[in-house]
Amino acid sequence: MSVSIFASQDVQDFLRTVANLDGQDGDARTKQVLHRILSDLFKAIEDLDLTPDEIWAGINYLNKLGQDNEAALLAAGIGLEHYIDMRLDEEDRLAGISGGTPRTIEGPLYVAGAPVTVRSARIDRDPDPDAGPLRIHGVVRGQDGAPLAGALVECWHANSKGFYSHFDPTGAQTEFNLRGTVKTGSDGRYEFLTRMPVGYGCPPQGATQQLLNRLARHGNRPAHVHFFVSGDDHRRLTTQFNIDGDPLLWDDFAFATRDGLVPPVKTGEGGKALGFETETYQDIEFDFDLLPLEAGKDVQAVHRLRAAA
Repeated sequence: MSVSIFASQDVQDFLRTVANLDGQDGDARTKQVLHRILSDLFKAIEDLDLTPDEIWAGINYLNKLGQDNEAALLAAGIGLEHYIDMRLDEEDRLAGISGGTPRTIEGPLYVAGAPVTVRSARIDRDPDPDAGPLRIHGVVRGQDGAPLAGALVECWHANSKGFYSHFDPTGAQTEFNLRGTVKTGSDGRYEFLTRMPVGYGCPPQGATQQLLNRLARHGNRPAHVHFFVSGDDHRRLTTQFNIDGDPLLWDDFAFATRDGLVPPVKTGEGGKALGFETETYQDIEFDFDLLPLEAGKDVQAVHRLRAAA
């Protein structure tokens, strides 16, 4: 059914009617966005000569995506979340803003409300014999390069099965396992005592992996640790580092790996004094450099629905 009607006045008028562009009521921004998205969609249907069966297959896919609660996962997998970061990076470049720890995607598995401690937190609340002890520590610095007191470092990561607490399909993890928030002291230092995470894969029967299979792409991530870092008069940083040596280090289906976010993993000694069961442990030192607010505002703050407990 190769027809060409998109440029006709009837179709263009129809698009304006659907978005109610000429109506006085409603939200003008919503109308503008919907009109553009529908226009691009209608044009793609024409250019690609999509059949009714293909269009309805797409609609059915969106239904499954919602049923599986994977929209945020798909946003990472198709590069949408990384593209947002690319745009924010370019905004900074054009504004002459440089430095700071690189940002990267948040992902879909943050949970607000993790307990707050000062300087150090033990966050492996559940035993995990398949994961060795890990110490993550460093300094949060402000715009002047000096240690930033009172900064909040929020941390979350997966267990040795690749599952996150609050999202674990096995139900095995307790609340806020492998999640915590540390408030830095006057020296700007933070520390998390935890277990070494592994990477995870998309649910094999889920909507995201279903699409990735059609693209002949895998849906796996390397081992990584997520962070939000915030401090007075500074932007909140959204970032994560990947665990050096992971075979998927530069083949992340979510496109989160960036230069500057792969710290070395060293062997530490004195683990029993830290509360670990062994003297040796894995040690990752990672400092955070925050950027200042602009005119007193975090103009790049991202507002999205997030889980809370």
